[in-house]
Amino acid sequence: MERLYVVMPAYNEEKNIEKVVRSWHAVIEKVDKTARLLIVDDGSKDDTYNIIWDLQRELPQLEFQYKENSGHGATVLFAYEYAIARGATYIFQTDSDGQTNPEEFLAFWEQREKYDMIIGSRTKRGDGFFRKFASKVLKFVIKITLHTTVEDANTPFRLMKVETLKKHLPKVPKDFYLSNALLTAMFVKYGEKVKFIPITFQARQAGKNSINFEKLVHTGWETLRDFRKINKRLETQK
Repeated sequence: MERLYVVMPAYNEEKNIEKVVRSWHAVIEKVDKTARLLIVDDGSKDDTYNIIWDLQRELPQLEFQYKENSGHGATVLFAYEYAIARGATYIFQTDSDGQTNPEEFLAFWEQREKYDMIIGSRTKRGDGFFRKFASKVLKFVIKITLHTTVEDANTPFRLMKVETLKKHLPKVPKDFYLSNALLTAMFVKYGEKVKFIPITFQARQAGKNSINFEKLVHTGWETLRDFRKINKRLETQK
């Protein structure tokens, strides 16, 4: 039997979270009554926790988990493991900042049986120069370290078959900050059926964009170093 989990990490999103949760819950209600929307609060310091807690009482297909702060990558992995343990056959991941359009999910869901991963391609983006450039840097790093070309590796709009995800999830370091990017690269590298579909990607609805030039340079070098280490590990696992 099919079971969908839409999973979403959240950190200090008090200005966005209610609108985002309500809009995604309305979409999964259209899919099936067994589908679930899982929000994982990654140790928020604002009112995110209380807002989600209150919504959980009202929205029947919403599930909520709170954990200590460990970053986006580790929180996504936590959400995947949680959904798998509860019988998910498909997992869809998105973010809680309101940059994606929930209505575009339904086109992904209609094609779920054809592909192991369907992922959004942010051909038109409203999130600023630094984040666009960061995506280009990531694409370059994946190319030279994993010898794989990926259209848009880190898009937070991805539908995955759990049976395929389970093959690659153990290869991702538990604390890796770009877990989604690595998973996309592995799906492509190892010949899984991956489909890229253009999606809407708008500016953050509220709150701050944390990327600046200094952080971008530091993260670029860190990403190159870490992907080299991961590739060596993958090569030894062949």
